[in-house]
Amino acid sequence: MTDTTTAHDLVPAPLSVEGPHRRGFVLDRRTTLDAAPGTETAERWLRTTLGAAFALPLPAAAGENAPHSIRLRIDDTLAPEAYRLHVLVDQAVEITGGGPAGVFWGAQTLRQLLGPEAFRTAPVNREVTPGLPVLGIEDAPRFGWRGLMLDVARHFMPKGDVLRQLDLMAAHKLNVLHLHLTDDQGWRVEIRRHPRLTEVGAWRARTKWGHRASPLWDETPHGGSYTQDDIREIVAYAAERHITVVPEIDVPGHSQAAIAAYPELGNTDVVDTAALTVWDTWGVNPNVLAPTEATLRFYEGVFEEVLELFPSTFVHIGGDECPKDQWKASPTARARIEELGLADEDELQSWFVRHFDRWLADRGRRLIGWDEILEGGSRAEGRAGVETDEEEGGRHDRPCDEEGRHRVRAPGGETTTLGLAPGAAVSSWRGYGGGVTAAEAGHDVVMCPEQYVYLDHRQAPGEDEPMPIGYVRTLEDVYRFEPLPPGLSPEAAAHVLGAQANVWTEVMENRSRVDYQVFPRLAAFAEVAWSALPAPEQRDFAGFEHRMTAHYRRLDALGVGYRPPAGPLPWQRRPGVVGRPLEGAPPNV
Repeated sequence: MTDTTTAHDLVPAPLSVEGPHRRGFVLDRRTTLDAAPGTETAERWLRTTLGAAFALPLPAAAGENAPHSIRLRIDDTLAPEAYRLHVLVDQAVEITGGGPAGVFWGAQTLRQLLGPEAFRTAPVNREVTPGLPVLGIEDAPRFGWRGLMLDVARHFMPKGDVLRQLDLMAAHKLNVLHLHLTDDQGWRVEIRRHPRLTEVGAWRARTKWGHRASPLWDETPHGGSYTQDDIREIVAYAAERHITVVPEIDVPGHSQAAIAAYPELGNTDVVDTAALTVWDTWGVNPNVLAPTEATLRFYEGVFEEVLELFPSTFVHIGGDECPKDQWKASPTARARIEELGLADEDELQSWFVRHFDRWLADRGRRLIGWDEILEGGSRAEGRAGVETDEEEGGRHDRPCDEEGRHRVRAPGGETTTLGLAPGAAVSSWRGYGGGVTAAEAGHDVVMCPEQYVYLDHRQAPGEDEPMPIGYVRTLEDVYRFEPLPPGLSPEAAAHVLGAQANVWTEVMENRSRVDYQVFPRLAAFAEVAWSALPAPEQRDFAGFEHRMTAHYRRLDALGVGYRPPAGPLPWQRRPGVVGRPLEGAPPNV
C-alpha cells in the first residue's frame, strides 16, 4: 500500500472528523465509480485524476451501492457546497454533497486522503494500492466567495498556466478566479469589433525589471492575449471545477494599453495620445480615459463581448487609481462636468462608474469594483428621508437622500453618498475601511485588504527574498487574516460575501515566480476562507504548520515551486534587483 494521509492532515481543515478506525477501502483495479445524477463533474474529475495517478480505469459501477466503489450522491438537505465523506467497512467510499459543487469538494478531500501520489499525473509505482481506514468527515465552507485575483495584464500568463492555476485553486477548494485582463501594460482579451486592442495593446517593447525605481530593464518585447475561444475554454474548464471566472476590464484609469491602440479614447486635448505606447513600467499612470460619449460607446461594445464570454453574475470594472490631472486640464472634461451638473473631477469618476453600474444592471449583471468606486458621490446635504427595509430577522433603517442613495460614514467620519445601484459590490483592497463603508450601506463586499492578502508582498525579511515588495506577510500572517473585521454589525456582516487573495504580477514574470509568491500562503488563505476557525489570536498555527508538512508533499507532486519554509532556494532569489520593501507592521485601516 502507498503512504496515505490521515484525516487530520487535510488542508483546509474540515468541520469534523470521526475516526480513523480499521482499514475500510483499497483503491485498486476492482474500484468503480457509482455516480448519481448531478455528480457528473466529480465523476469525470475523479476518473481523470485518480485514474491517471494510479493507472486505474475506474469504470462505471454495475449497479447502485456496488462493492469496491466510490459512490457519489446528492442530498439537497445539505448546503450546496457542503459534503459528507464516509469510508465504509464494505470496501466503499461514499461522498454526499448538497449539490454538484459539494460532491466535487468531497472528491478533493478524497484525493488528499489518498496521499501525495494521488497528485501525480502518472503512476510512480504501478504496484501501489492506496488504502483508507474507516472514517467520517462532515464539512462545509464558511464563505461563498473564496477567490484568487490573477493579474495577467502586467505579465501575460499563457492559457495552459491559467488552466493549471484553476487546478491548484480546486485543490484548495477556492471557487472564484478574478481575472485581471487589462491594464496600462497590456490588454489580454480579444474584442472582435476592436481588433487593435490585442494587435497593438497586448504588446510592449520592453519591461521594467523589478520595482519602478530599479535601473534595470528587460529589453525583450513582452505580451500575449487570449482569443475568445481561449476564454471560452478557460471558463468551461473552471466550471467543470465549480469555479466562477470574474473578468476585470479596468476603467477609467489603468487604460494606457487601450489608449495606445485607440488614441481617441484618451484626453486628446491635453496629451498627444497618438504618441503613447503600451506602458513598460509600473505605478499609477496619468493617462486615463476621456469622459466622452464616444468612450462610453466604445466600452459598452467591449463589455457586450465580455458578457458573451463570461457567464459570471459579477463583472469587475476596476475603478481604482484614476489620477485627475488630465481631466482638470481638459476643456472637454470640464465641459462634461458642467453639463452633468457635477462638482468636480471626483464626481466625474463616480459618474463614469455609475454609468456602467446601470448598464450592467440593465443586462442582469452586477458591477464589482475596487473600493475607490465608493468615492466621488455628491455630498448628502439638505433634506433626507429614511429608507426602511423589511428583512428576515428584523428591520433596520438606513438614511438616504431624496434619490434613494444610501448615506454612510466614510472612514474619515464624513457623510457621503455612494450612488451605486443596489446590486453593486466592492472589492475592499486598501484595508477594511472601504468594505465596512459599503457593507453598512447594504452593498456586498469581498474582503481583500493588501495588508493581509496581497501575495506579491514579500514573505520574510532579509536580502534573499526576490524583488521584495511591500510589508512582510508571512504564512502565519495570512493564516491569522480575518475577513470579518470586529465591530461590523450583523446586518453588515451578512454582506461580506467572502475573501480573496490578490496576485499582482509586476515582479512576477513567469509561472515560477507566481508559484513562489503564491505558495504556500494560498494554502493558509484557503483555510481562512473555507474553515470555521477561531479568532485570529486563538488559531492553532503550530497545528497548521504540522499539517503543511503533508501538504508540501502534495505541492511537490504537483510540481509547484513554492517558497520552502527555510527560505528561497538559490534559483528562486533575484540578487541585485530593486524592490520596494516596507518595514514594520502594516496599518490596520
